[in-house]
Amino acid sequence: MIRRRVFWIALAVTVAIAFALIAASAPEEDLAGTYRLVSDMRKVLDTGEVLYPYGEHPAGYIVYGREGRMLVLVVGDDRPRPAGTEKATPEQQAALFRSMLAYGGTYKFDGTRVEHHIDISWNESWTSTTAIREVRKEGDRLVYTTGPAPSSGDGKGSVATLIWEKVK
Repeated sequence: MIRRRVFWIALAVTVAIAFALIAASAPEEDLAGTYRLVSDMRKVLDTGEVLYPYGEHPAGYIVYGREGRMLVLVVGDDRPRPAGTEKATPEQQAALFRSMLAYGGTYKFDGTRVEHHIDISWNESWTSTTAIREVRKEGDRLVYTTGPAPSSGDGKGSVATLIWEKVK
């Protein structure tokens, strides 16, 4: 009788722990998937000027894996198209670099904020840093807002807003 009771108590504790672990990982799973960039704009804090760093129609994807890894690639809407990779001039190569961003690493999501722990980046200065975004879900869309920070393009203090839409 006592063994049976201990068995049921141990089973109940095991099930409770399993549900707690599932609940703790649910926010990351809620974010998991592939999202297409809809818009990317930033507001300069000193002047209120609204800028579109990658043009008014940028392209990009961000992928969140269930295992906690992420990758992002954003390209501008006015990138040069060299005749071929071996024929790109140094100016075209520099313009291609300036008109994109890419990085990958791990992520943590708590339902309102995502942290990107960057392992690799296109410009190397972001490698080994953490990018924090406030996140608001609107249906299949994620609206990201950055904290105030100098822009990587011109150094002006800015707040960026990016809208991503889940790819189905």
